Amino acid sequence: MGRGARLPDRIQPGVRILFVGINPGLRSAQMGHHFAGPSNRFWKLLHESRLVTEPLTYKEDIRLSEWGLGLTNIVGRPSRGIDSLSPQEYRRGMAALTRTVRRYRPCIVALLGITIYRIMYGAELSLPTRIPLGPTSSDIAGVPIFLLPNPSGRNAHYGYANMLAAFRALQSLAGQSGTPDM
Repeated sequence: MGRGARLPDRIQPGVRILFVGINPGLRSAQMGHHFAGPSNRFWKLLHESRLVTEPLTYKEDIRLSEWGLGLTNIVGRPSRGIDSLSPQEYRRGMAALTRTVRRYRPCIVALLGITIYRIMYGAELSLPTRIPLGPTSSDIAGVPIFLLPNPSGRNAHYGYANMLAAFRALQSLAGQSGTPDM
C-alpha cells in the first residue's frame, strides 16, 4: 500500500466496540495496517486489557472481528500529524462516522484520543480543560461514546499504566469475557 493510500476500515457486522482514531499515520498507510507505528501501544493495550485473548500485531488488524472489535478513522487521509487536517475533513469524517455507526450499530464507540472528542463536541458541550477518560454523556447515532487515550507513542499526556486502566475499564464496561466469537 502506498504512502498516500487510505486504510480500509476493519468493521464487520456484529461489532461490539468500534475504535475510532483521528487518521492513519504515514507508517500505517505504508504498511497497509492500522496502528503500525513502532511506538504505538494499541495492540499491546488490547491484549493486556483482555479485549483480545492473544497478542496481536498491526499485521493482524483484520482479525479484530473475532473479538467483536472494529476500527475506523475520522479522516481517512494519512498524515505525519493532525496539524495538516482541515476542518472540512473533520466535518466530512464525522458525517461518515455517523453513517458507519448507524450501519453497524456497535454497543460502544471508543474514541482514541481526547482531541477527537474536543473536535466533535467541544463547542456544544463547553468541555472542561481536563476531560476524564471513560464513559461520556455523549453518543453517536444513539451509541454511547467511551473516551480512551490516544495510544500513539507521541502521546505524552498519559503514561502506559493510565492507558491500560482506561482500556481495562472499557473491557469491564463492555462485559467482554475475552473469548472470541467463532
